[in-house]
Amino acid sequence: MSDDRAAAKNPVRLRAIGFNPRANPYAAWGSFAALIILWQIGSSTGFISELAMPSPVAVGKALWQLIVSGELWVHLGASAQRLAVGWVLGTVAGLVVGFLIGMFSWARSPGVALVSALFPIPKIALLPLFIIWFGIGEPSKFATIGFGVFFPTVINTFSGVDNVARNLIRMGQSFDMSTWSIVRKIILPGALPTILSGFRISSSIAIILLVAAEMIGAQYGIGALILSAGSLYQTDQLIAGVVVLSLLGLSVSWLLGRLDKWLLSWR
Repeated sequence: MSDDRAAAKNPVRLRAIGFNPRANPYAAWGSFAALIILWQIGSSTGFISELAMPSPVAVGKALWQLIVSGELWVHLGASAQRLAVGWVLGTVAGLVVGFLIGMFSWARSPGVALVSALFPIPKIALLPLFIIWFGIGEPSKFATIGFGVFFPTVINTFSGVDNVARNLIRMGQSFDMSTWSIVRKIILPGALPTILSGFRISSSIAIILLVAAEMIGAQYGIGALILSAGSLYQTDQLIAGVVVLSLLGLSVSWLLGRLDKWLLSWR
């Protein structure tokens, strides 16, 4: 009896809730606000040099001037167009090749070998070659971004296909489903979470390559704006350009999050 009374007074804590992390928007925005406040305090007290790192107020003024003058929209429009075209080209090609490698034996060995050999190459190192092939204009920048996006998309796609339970595929074949039906109803839904995770990686790579390509050979674009501001020691505009890149990355991440929820609403 005494043991029963002790157990009633000290019940065992229920731990069978699983790992289910949830997003907290207040914590996310609070961390940004705390960082900006500490940055401003450091600038106001002289702990952070204005020349090396302008205060948030100075960066905000520079960003506002770029917005009012319309210069920001010219640079942002050029960068957004390059990012969209390059990412779409690389993603479509990567999805096709990834599905071929994941589904067919004749494509597996040569495809994996080529991807393993070419993926480690820094893509920005190939930009001079792309300029020779496609010229100094937009096609060389599209090729640089698309080439960088292609490889992580291929890897995530055929990895997602490999992770699909083979008993489901065999079950579809036993019910005499066509190859297209098996791909559409079994393989694609099973591989989709891994493919969408790859989209987040490839979008980050695309932004990095976008900036690098614009710094090497572009008159307009966020990368060109940052390079020009740095060469003139206009650090407030330089940081403003970095802020715009950060906002661009957050916007792309948000859009991919919406796409993720829409395509994976069945889970």
